[in-house]
Amino acid sequence: MSTAVADFKASEKLLKTRNIGISAHIDSGKTTLTERILFYTNRIHAIHEVRGKDGVGAKMDSMELERERGITIQSAATYCQWKNHTINIIDTPGHVDFTVEVERSLRVLDSAILVLCGVAGVQSQSITVDRQMRRYNVPRVAFINKLDRTGANPFRVIDQLREKLKHNAVAVQIPIGLENDLLGIVDLVTMKAVYFEGKDGMQIVEKEIPAEMQELAQKKREELLDAASMFSDELTEAMLEGEPTVEQIKTAIRNGTIALKLTPVFMGSAFKNKGVQKLLDGVLDYLASPVDVTNRALDVNNNEEQVVLPSDPSRPLVCLAFKLEDGRYGQLTYVRVYQGKIQKGMTIYNMSNNKKHNVGRLCRMHSDEMEDIDSAEAGDIIALFGIDCASGDTFTDGKMKVSMESMFVPAPVISLTIEAKESKHLNNLAKALNRFTKEDPTFQTHVDQESGQTIIKGMGELHLEVYIERMKREYGVELITGAPQVAYRETITQRADFDYTHKKQTGGQGQFGRVAGFIEPIPLEEGKDYEFVNSIVGGSIPREYISSVDKGFKSCLDRGSMIGFPIIGVKLTINDGSYHDVDSSDMAFQIAGRYAFRQGFSKASPQILEPIMRVEVDGPAEFQGAILASLNQRRGMILNTTEQDGYCKVEAEVPLADMFGYSTVIRSSTQGKAEFSMEFSRYAPVPRNVAEELMKKYKPNSKDED
Repeated sequence: MSTAVADFKASEKLLKTRNIGISAHIDSGKTTLTERILFYTNRIHAIHEVRGKDGVGAKMDSMELERERGITIQSAATYCQWKNHTINIIDTPGHVDFTVEVERSLRVLDSAILVLCGVAGVQSQSITVDRQMRRYNVPRVAFINKLDRTGANPFRVIDQLREKLKHNAVAVQIPIGLENDLLGIVDLVTMKAVYFEGKDGMQIVEKEIPAEMQELAQKKREELLDAASMFSDELTEAMLEGEPTVEQIKTAIRNGTIALKLTPVFMGSAFKNKGVQKLLDGVLDYLASPVDVTNRALDVNNNEEQVVLPSDPSRPLVCLAFKLEDGRYGQLTYVRVYQGKIQKGMTIYNMSNNKKHNVGRLCRMHSDEMEDIDSAEAGDIIALFGIDCASGDTFTDGKMKVSMESMFVPAPVISLTIEAKESKHLNNLAKALNRFTKEDPTFQTHVDQESGQTIIKGMGELHLEVYIERMKREYGVELITGAPQVAYRETITQRADFDYTHKKQTGGQGQFGRVAGFIEPIPLEEGKDYEFVNSIVGGSIPREYISSVDKGFKSCLDRGSMIGFPIIGVKLTINDGSYHDVDSSDMAFQIAGRYAFRQGFSKASPQILEPIMRVEVDGPAEFQGAILASLNQRRGMILNTTEQDGYCKVEAEVPLADMFGYSTVIRSSTQGKAEFSMEFSRYAPVPRNVAEELMKKYKPNSKDED
């Protein structure tokens, strides 16, 4: 009896848990929305604005840099209670440079709120965030924010959701008034007008729908019922028989949302405190609890076979570390518990290296504050202290040997050389780099073998700028930075044969290995860097040396012969060779492979590739000419221009090498009124004149090392 009760209680708790992320394009109002959610759920007792003009700043932007710049840099976790439900929230950055923060948050969340600006609608980063949500099968509701701003049009945004993001988007609310006249919303499920009155919109007042809005409300409700009835036979029957109940409508919308086939759209203005409480109700009504989502892990003992993890607290523990932070008390590890229960004092095992750790301290996070707890179970997002691990490590209690599928990490596209101004700061610089590379997989660092310089790599100028600023503030390290460097690549454009014999006789045992075959390009759209095909028949190269040839080929990929950048998109096939019973060895065939690669590469019309960025510029229509000119001067290819309500949006593809310093140019040519965002799109060949300049600039050290 007691077990049944315990099980029931656990499932009751799980059913009343929501793990949600708030994601959107930069400046759509995510952090402002989170601030209101925390206020209405009594987690904070006063509302502060994002840029921290009042000296406080938004709760979720706890980093000083975030408050100064008015942007979110790190995702921050918190939790709150709403109508007896627990909501764990992660507020993620909107800027593409911090895309890994969104990636790792969506990896562990069950659902999300996609925030869209009522004026700008679906923007470039909204598309990226939506793609990330699809990658992790995250159900979402949309919230059209900023309906108090001039030019707001929620129905246009819903059309964009359908056209640009291919969502089956359907309004569950419509606004009463727009821009300065935004008074409240009409709830299309209950068919009531809802107003947010009193100080900070705390009082929710329900009234009859205004007469002039009856017709529009009826029309939009029919659209909603039509869309929802696809996901519930019960609702379809009820519609045929007369008036369906509110419960039937909500169940149908929830079914469609969790199946990723319907996106309910909420409306309001977080800044003006309108619509937020109703959005919270929507989170409870339509978004997934941990029980509604299928989580999978890979069985380490059984060929990485997929295993489904039910959100059951009574089963063995499985949890995933998805984010690390260096706090005041040592490393803080954010963990999502998928199965089982974690308690203070228990022993957990890191599946990536089999190290065991004792759980000393468990906390629930509230931005940069923490509350100690004794235990957490399936569905919870918590933090552990003092556990040394990497982002993406799986922990279990040792009873199950499983590993959670890791998240997608985009490759960095820009690098800078750095050195400390004073040699006494070298120790602190090493500490800072060690910490930041551990916390953020898209921030990478290495020492250049030839110049001895330290190089940092990241997702964009702002990304690296923020880390340089953090090193100065948090570690007292002043840096001298070199010019930014683009991550070029080298590839080939045609097939070429190679046939190389490596012979060396220096008294005693010599070295001998012959490798023959051909090199050919892999189309860039396939996204493959390297492929090795063994077509040797008749044992002209013994089997044990085939992998040596492969190793030799691979050792050439790091540094191409044109400008010394990594080589991508090559397929090597070996079909002949010869060996010597005494003189052949692993090393001889590695060296033969290396020279054979170089021989083939130089004959296969090599070319240089550069990263092309997808750039989107938004600004007043009067500056459209200046915006287009600024992109054309940078070898930009204009893909699309749209103009609406006095605003224009220009989409283009521009080489990254030409985008440095663009923010200054666009500000000065549009009186600071335009803004742009960019993200990596693809690699493309550089024009011949640019290739010649690059070859002069980067003349690689051509000394061949064996």
